[in-house]
Amino acid sequence: MTTIGLIGSGHIGSQLARLAVARGYDVVLSNSRGPESLAGLVAELGPHARAATPAEAASAGDLVVVTVPLAAEATLPVAELAGKIVIDTNNYYPQRDGNIPELDDESTTVAERLQATLPTSKVVKAFNHIGAAALTTEGQEPGTADRRALIVAGDDPEARARVAALIDEFGFDALDIGPLSEGWRIQRDTPGYGTRYDVAGLREALAAAKRYRDM
Repeated sequence: MTTIGLIGSGHIGSQLARLAVARGYDVVLSNSRGPESLAGLVAELGPHARAATPAEAASAGDLVVVTVPLAAEATLPVAELAGKIVIDTNNYYPQRDGNIPELDDESTTVAERLQATLPTSKVVKAFNHIGAAALTTEGQEPGTADRRALIVAGDDPEARARVAALIDEFGFDALDIGPLSEGWRIQRDTPGYGTRYDVAGLREALAAAKRYRDM
């Protein structure tokens, strides 16, 4: 039995927890407001879910999802995440996050920045270009024509493959786009961001992406 830890249990985190529990995973949920604030969600999810602190969720998870505003990444439990596959769902929104110079000038990406924060973890970018509601409404069986595709990016090939398998379990085709540095192709305001594509369409959208400075 694989346990998925969630650091952040808002729109995306709660939907991923629903998908995970429906497929037999245990989930350990956490947020910045404390385990008691998650009582309703845990009750909905049932016996395969429990609430904990972020450090406890990180320790318990075989896979750990980080889905918090970028400012909160400074508080992540680095030691507890050591050696773990960490799924980064985040995007950079200056109106929420404030201006972050290295993201404004695109000298790095959101996921590379998280990897620098978690140097001994295996960060994988996934689930950042789909709306929360679509996670539990648009999944389809493997082999379905026009099945929606979601990217996976990461510097560790085995970690990418593990997350790609999870994406498939959750009802979507996984498109491996390589290292974290390629994540800019599916950041906010790019052609693939938020739009529903199958694998072929998503590949075309990624190829058409431009850096912010080139728009």
